Amino acid sequence: MSSEHETQPEAEVIEFSVVESKEATEPRIDVDIDGVRVVVPDGSDVDPERLIEENRRWVLEKQHKYEQYREQVPERRFEVGETFPYLGDPHEVVVEQRPAAEVADGKLRLAQHHVKQTSIKRALKTLYRRKARERFAQRADHYAEEMSVEYQQIEIRNQRTKWGSCSTTGTLGLNWRLMMAPPEIIDYVVIHELAHLRETNHTNAFWSLVAEYDPDCKEHAGWLDDHSSRLIFSKEDL
Repeated sequence: MSSEHETQPEAEVIEFSVVESKEATEPRIDVDIDGVRVVVPDGSDVDPERLIEENRRWVLEKQHKYEQYREQVPERRFEVGETFPYLGDPHEVVVEQRPAAEVADGKLRLAQHHVKQTSIKRALKTLYRRKARERFAQRADHYAEEMSVEYQQIEIRNQRTKWGSCSTTGTLGLNWRLMMAPPEIIDYVVIHELAHLRETNHTNAFWSLVAEYDPDCKEHAGWLDDHSSRLIFSKEDL
């Protein structure tokens, strides 16, 4: 359930929606490329406008950040010879006679028959998603064992600015575009979401748990904040 609102002190309007959530345990403000949302637990008597005003500076900073984010989106051409990031390194797009697409020798090797049936763009996205499922499962299994937690399943998702999620039922939602980021960034997101199986909210205990398994988590979170526009696959992601 949601509704639309706006607030306008200090001459700058902040438009926002209010979403009631059964899973939320406390109110929060989400700001992303789609706008501003105040998420409140079902039946909460929290005043959304007051919450926005109390966090006005933070909300405006986030909004301005996403305005810059749109301007930084890379121009990509889906052609043979173009390069796309894969695990943080540039890889050349190649189309060749082969039974299935693969990543090898610094190249994204697409199967000619698949490209003919669809397009380079579609074949490339399919390859990324397949590799994402393989790598995410391997890393999640690795860290789940280390952290003594159990997840139920992994869903490969395509949110525009959200990299991971963890449901109360133990489903990890991980964005396939993370395959364009360096390996340590993928591990950070996996650890972050698995940590939610022990600590639901972003408390000090939560961040201590994340830091236990990723000592450089602050730097990795900062990398995502600063470089997430590099992980945009195409203009359609906006």
